[in-house]
Amino acid sequence: MTTTMLEAPAPVIAPTRAVKDRRWLGLFAVLAAMIMNLLDATVVNVAAPAIRAELGGSYATLQWIAAGYTLALAVGLLTGGRLGDMYGRKRMMIAGVVGFLATSVACAVAWSPASLVGARVLQGLCAAVMIPQAFGLVRDLFPPREIGKAFAAFGPVIGGSTILGPVVAGLLVDADLFGSGWRMIFLINVPLGLFALLAGVRALPAVAPAARDTRLDLTGAVLAGVGMFLLVYPLVQGREQGWPAWTLAMLAGSAVVLAGFAVHQLRRRRAGLVPLVELSVFARRSYTSGVLFVVVFFGAVVGFSLAVGLFLQLGLGYSPMRASLTMAAWAVGAFLGSGFAVAMMAKLGRTILHLGLALMGAGILGVYLVFQATGTEIGTWHLVTPLVIFGFGMGMIFVPLFDIIMGEVEDHEVGSAAGALESIQQLGASLGVAVLGTVFFGVVGQQLELSVWVDAAKWTALLTFALVGLAFALGFLLPRKARAH
Repeated sequence: MTTTMLEAPAPVIAPTRAVKDRRWLGLFAVLAAMIMNLLDATVVNVAAPAIRAELGGSYATLQWIAAGYTLALAVGLLTGGRLGDMYGRKRMMIAGVVGFLATSVACAVAWSPASLVGARVLQGLCAAVMIPQAFGLVRDLFPPREIGKAFAAFGPVIGGSTILGPVVAGLLVDADLFGSGWRMIFLINVPLGLFALLAGVRALPAVAPAARDTRLDLTGAVLAGVGMFLLVYPLVQGREQGWPAWTLAMLAGSAVVLAGFAVHQLRRRRAGLVPLVELSVFARRSYTSGVLFVVVFFGAVVGFSLAVGLFLQLGLGYSPMRASLTMAAWAVGAFLGSGFAVAMMAKLGRTILHLGLALMGAGILGVYLVFQATGTEIGTWHLVTPLVIFGFGMGMIFVPLFDIIMGEVEDHEVGSAAGALESIQQLGASLGVAVLGTVFFGVVGQQLELSVWVDAAKWTALLTFALVGLAFALGFLLPRKARAH
């Protein structure tokens, strides 16, 4: 008689409290890194006039302080995620945080407009290394049954940072802590960055790289960066230089270089190498339309935000704190709109984009009518209602937009398509600062009369309204439903 020995199943060991605590510490490290990026993308809109008052520089310098960061982020995002796959997400997150800390201090000690713009560019590149690792690290930290709770923290953090960014900037500039003035908006990153660094080293998992043997496409990254720079630079500098021939030559050159980037990506794919961008997604009308939508939408939002912040301070003479509280109405609307989108996006699909754009159009038209009716007598309370409406519509679009654009993308194209959209979003922000800022300062010229500043704000509002209308039309070309997860 023989007996069969059955191996007892391994017991399921529940994670200890220490393990759970470490997971959440790691999540807080990731969130701290995201907060730094969100703050630095918004605080400059309030602090820019104070920066110019101390460092000097032209109106174009104010545009570059904002656009330098977003343009560098746009270029860096094409390779940032790939670096995590090649060298490990934890390693790249830590490296990005260290770089972001160092460049934040460099921004704070800037001695000239050029040094600040240069530090902002480096800061954007460090953010491009840091931010793409966030979602992958959260998936590494939490098992599937708990990951929903972790991702639920992102919405309030993003919404809260959007609201608090301008307010914190205004408070810090007005407080003039230790005589630091505007420099404190960058030094605030020091405690946040140190927490992200120490908590990240301790709690983030060191998962083996997923694509250790992949070769980084440096040629593609350089071509993309040069092409984007050639596109944005003449739009920012052209007005002050009187639109000489070289500005048109640079714009034409950007098309040639970006076409060369596309050819290079096709050659890499045919050679069996991994491209930075999977160009097959651009064969889909819905995705290409989505790319145009992203450029127009984020260009309108970011460009108009900068113009409003400058008008309130340079035109109306508001203090940074009063300007930030006025713009907080916009951010509160965006927070509420995002909550509505979370609840309704599955039911409404693409329709939610058109509802949001309709509200944005109504809000920006309200801003224009306020300018028209009040003229030089405009005050904070005149702007609150239209800015809340504009922000509510904007928030409705933020949440579902990328999922809707990706609605018809194949599974194997998702990673590349999402990465390209993130990069194009930042490029759109840079273009918005360049185009709307150029229109705004083009009307102002060298004049100081308040009526001229009001006229500049009115023209900028009208152009923003036109961009919102263009986005509304492009929305009909997007997929009807968001991508299922």
